[in-house]
Amino acid sequence: MKVGIIGCGKITEVRHAPEYHENPHCEIAGFYDVVPEKAQALAKEYGGKAFASVEELLASDVDAVSVCVANRFHAAISIQALKAGKHVLCEKPMATTEEDCEAMVEAAREAGKYLMIGLNQRLAKAHVKAKEILDSGEMGEVLTFETHFSHPGPEGWTGQANSWFFDKKTAQFGVMADLGVHKTDLLYYLTGKKIVKTSATLATVDKRYPDGRLVDVDDNAIALYTLETGAVGTMHVSWTNYGAEDNSTKLYCQNGVMRMYDDPTYSLIVEKKDGTVVPYQLDQLTSNKEQTSGGRTSTGIIDAFVDAVVNDHQPMISGESALHAMKVIFANQRSSESGQAELVK
Repeated sequence: MKVGIIGCGKITEVRHAPEYHENPHCEIAGFYDVVPEKAQALAKEYGGKAFASVEELLASDVDAVSVCVANRFHAAISIQALKAGKHVLCEKPMATTEEDCEAMVEAAREAGKYLMIGLNQRLAKAHVKAKEILDSGEMGEVLTFETHFSHPGPEGWTGQANSWFFDKKTAQFGVMADLGVHKTDLLYYLTGKKIVKTSATLATVDKRYPDGRLVDVDDNAIALYTLETGAVGTMHVSWTNYGAEDNSTKLYCQNGVMRMYDDPTYSLIVEKKDGTVVPYQLDQLTSNKEQTSGGRTSTGIIDAFVDAVVNDHQPMISGESALHAMKVIFANQRSSESGQAELVK
């Protein structure tokens, strides 16, 4: 499989380029970036060529592309690639409007190509095991839940104090779409139940531009979610956690509690109602800081995408399956703006 990478920022440097390079079933055909020097540097390191335009890359014999550009360009470039007959792995968030998200899914359907979204929390080993246990019925129904994702912010891993992540025109959202979409999708994946109502607050409390002004997007967000079963719980995401990164989730079930990634040794701990405790030492999520300081570990996203294309099967994290989380994110935005609870349609 030949792949081209569109967008040569930090996510390409630490994940897409090295993980494609390491996959034995994949060859990197080349890169494109609006800053030619970035594409040239990656082509020199990983092979392939630095394309002069998106159109030139899509006119080549690549089978698939990774779309790693800023949020506002996700839909347009993904749709362009799908129409050119390429499979697409698009970074999250899927797009900046619900209409664009749906248009991406429709474009994939019409082209007969695969569209996958980079929601890697579904592939974390503790989450996979937790879903297996939940699906078995062993823990009963989920009653309440809490999930967190917080770190110092995008400037901590991009190295840019004035990152595009802080520009509302380019990013549309802040932490809600950067981190919140991961945890929203995770809740849907784990429980198999849709979020039907949300009451959310998106706030900007600390992140500032170099001139001292608060950034244009949210740096903290909290949502109260109601599942279709009636279960309720919270999601908190933050770019202002200046301590240890928090990427934890707890599910409070009829027959006990499931704790994920809140312990330094055991990534999943199941506490039964009868007092039994079952710890699982499966893996640990790598922090953004570790990813950019030589501690990179594979999230499984690239391998899963390559496997889907090479073996011709729908990817686990298809564009269609990612639509629900995006609908919730847009409902969160509406809720914060109106000050009222919003139904998720």
